[in-house]
Amino acid sequence: MNYKLRQLVAATLAGTALLGFGANTFADTTDDIVNALIAKGVLTEEEGALLINARELEKGTKAKTPATKFKDGLMFESPDGDFKAKIAGRIHADYRIFDHNDGANNPALLPATSITNSVVTANPTNIGADTFDIRRARIGFEAKYKNYYDAVLSLDMVGAANNGGSATNLTIVDQAYLNVAWWQPVQFRFGVFKAPMTLEKLTSSNNIDFMERSFVNALAPNEQIGAMVHGVPTTGVTYQLGAFNGGPTRAAESDIREDGKEFVARATVNFAEIMGKKEMISHLGVSFSDGDLPQGGVGASGRTESRGATFFRAPSFQNSPTNFDSSNRQRIGLEGAFAYNQFKAQAEWMKQTDKFDTLARGYNLDTANWYLEGLWTITGEKYADGYKNGAMGAIKPTKDFDPSTFSGGAWEVGLRYSQFDASDYNSIGVGQGVGSADTSITTKAAGFAKAKAYTAGVKFLPNSNMRFMLNYVKTDFSDVIGGATGGVVLNNKRIDDEQAVLMRAQWMF
Repeated sequence: MNYKLRQLVAATLAGTALLGFGANTFADTTDDIVNALIAKGVLTEEEGALLINARELEKGTKAKTPATKFKDGLMFESPDGDFKAKIAGRIHADYRIFDHNDGANNPALLPATSITNSVVTANPTNIGADTFDIRRARIGFEAKYKNYYDAVLSLDMVGAANNGGSATNLTIVDQAYLNVAWWQPVQFRFGVFKAPMTLEKLTSSNNIDFMERSFVNALAPNEQIGAMVHGVPTTGVTYQLGAFNGGPTRAAESDIREDGKEFVARATVNFAEIMGKKEMISHLGVSFSDGDLPQGGVGASGRTESRGATFFRAPSFQNSPTNFDSSNRQRIGLEGAFAYNQFKAQAEWMKQTDKFDTLARGYNLDTANWYLEGLWTITGEKYADGYKNGAMGAIKPTKDFDPSTFSGGAWEVGLRYSQFDASDYNSIGVGQGVGSADTSITTKAAGFAKAKAYTAGVKFLPNSNMRFMLNYVKTDFSDVIGGATGGVVLNNKRIDDEQAVLMRAQWMF
């Protein structure tokens, strides 16, 4: 009888263990029962060990199964949790409607022969006409190992298509870097990534407040090849210090023909985080860059925030060290953001100074841009929830949109005012039609030296992976360069303003 009972109990417990009825708590209970039966003599020690070993084997088999889940991307995790990876991407599909009017700030239209080389001529096929557009299409891979190593590879499908699939200057690569974080206050990053200047630039295009960044972005550096040390030395404080090739976006040293490197630094403090105010952001930051640029152009082009007309053309120089060697570029930026619950105000200012000498004279030219904006999440989402380590993150709806009840989702409205000021380029030597000529300058600055833009936007997020956006942007141009032969020509008429309605359907994962 005792032998049969032992067999029945052993079979039952073995079946329970092998079928895996349980989680950890049940496993502990099973082990206790087995040990109790051994103590009472119902099971021998060998039989008990067999059952416990079978249970441990079943637990080990489960542990060896990699975890897969979807959370802002398709995520994978090794059984021990040391390795994590994510496939991520984004698609921004736009439609833009433009309207350009004649105005008193632009000289009367002259014959075409008088304006061929002296004004900014807008191309109606891509910057003056209403258009559908794939603004961004990217796919990427992110990996993390043992909390010490992060790797990112992001490919820009739009950039590749616009260049016929060529990878010249890493066109197809958006970002590709390795981050080493043996110590959180002092981390190292190597590869292609965003040079650390301006809060707006360091905010992902998935999470920017309006469909396009402000005029300040025209001065901010893009993704560059280089190395950086950065970290969070204490709560609420961040710093970043990097060295980059400079020059065009993602350009290699051999492409820009300039040995000198551009140094970029940024530091931020969030006083609200220091004080433990989780519902607030009280952010201040400063950034600076300094470096030499190769022969070619100086300054920054001016394009409207609606990606319409190019209203300011920067000058370029004869590509010969006899007439022009290189220039020095310095940038300084100030940034601030304050948020309380569902309200946010944000402002930035940046000045770029280009210093260079030609055979005719020396130049010291400034471009200074700034913006001020205010936003409100009507549905109550808090901006502080998305802020981390000196950068703005995503707004995530409190409740996902349910089409069956037409409820949920997040709504946000905002206003922005911004200015572009390159009036230093409307001066002797460098500006079209202004004073004496400088033969080293092959293409003069042209168009309008100043612009101001007004943007109003509304945004709907049905869930954390989708956004629908509607923006209205009005841009006024002033300070014409070149007098009667200057300004901007579009569709054979002079313009001095632009109005645009922009729409976007966005998916990111």
